[in-house]
Amino acid sequence: MAPTIESFEDFWPYYARAHSKKATRLFHFIGTVLALLCLPAALGTQNLWYLAMGPILGYGPAWFSHFFIEGNKPATFGHPLYSLRGDFVMLWMMMQGTMDDEVARVVGEHTASKAAEQAVAA
Repeated sequence: MAPTIESFEDFWPYYARAHSKKATRLFHFIGTVLALLCLPAALGTQNLWYLAMGPILGYGPAWFSHFFIEGNKPATFGHPLYSLRGDFVMLWMMMQGTMDDEVARVVGEHTASKAAEQAVAA
């Protein structure tokens, strides 16, 4: 059964599990940084095309990684605002060097929870 998502705190474990592969996180990092760079480029050049390119540069690599590396559907499709916040939290954690440990923690908790559910059902 899918968890009920009523807050970002509910969403985060789902988001972290959906980004379990390091290559997926790397593509997100690149896309998010490129998208963020579009804002100063637009301001500096007065060219609004940079703003239009931001979402394409951000979501393009991220969605590619979900479909072809992670093998799942982007969280953006079901929870766009929480997903955007998750992108920035993940970017920050990657810059701090803590995201790999966070994914391991969340995946471990999920695995333990599933094992407990199966034991109860047996």
